[in-house]
Amino acid sequence: MKKIRIIIADDHAVVRQGTRILLEREKDMEIVGEAGDGEEAIKIIDQLKPDVAIIDIAMPKLNGVEVTRTIKPRHPSTAVLILTSYDNDEYVFALLEAGAAGYLLKDVDSQEVVDAVRAVYAGESVLHPVIARKVISRFRPPAANAAKEKPAVELSERETEVLKLAAKGMSNNDIADELFINVRTVQGHLSSIFNKLSVGSRTEAIFQAVKRGWLSFEELP
Repeated sequence: MKKIRIIIADDHAVVRQGTRILLEREKDMEIVGEAGDGEEAIKIIDQLKPDVAIIDIAMPKLNGVEVTRTIKPRHPSTAVLILTSYDNDEYVFALLEAGAAGYLLKDVDSQEVVDAVRAVYAGESVLHPVIARKVISRFRPPAANAAKEKPAVELSERETEVLKLAAKGMSNNDIADELFINVRTVQGHLSSIFNKLSVGSRTEAIFQAVKRGWLSFEELP
């Protein structure tokens, strides 16, 4: 079994240790490096080229935003998962624009961290519900404008069902179980949705669906 190669960047040793213990319990994950500051994080990512980089925001020398902006152009295949206590808009939007695939707050339970690592490794986007609401609300159009806009493309009934479940944060496996279909079919529907909306991720698809009035703000987690 190919293991997901992970580095952890956080200035608190106890957080790094706890995250390492949590993830190394999983048979498909291995921690290949740790960093206590931003400069060290960039150095080990350059050296080790991990599959997933778990990065905090508040670190000495360089913060998580600066680290993400630096490493993503160099290592586009490394998925960045932000794990932090900060949820202010400045950090949220800067990190998503820099290419972070996931943004979790440290109040999530341990299984959510494990699931998020697998999700970003698989190319999915993961947002803490608080962060998702911030992001979606920025892209939410005025009701009058949404009503006037005529969609240039339309989703099928099944694609709409899949997108609504994805917007709730459900994994492909969970969506398959919910709709009594197989995972490949879910992946096919998501691929079709991405193509129709000209996007490359779940998060972007959800943004577009809200802007077009296909999803209501209340349907989000």
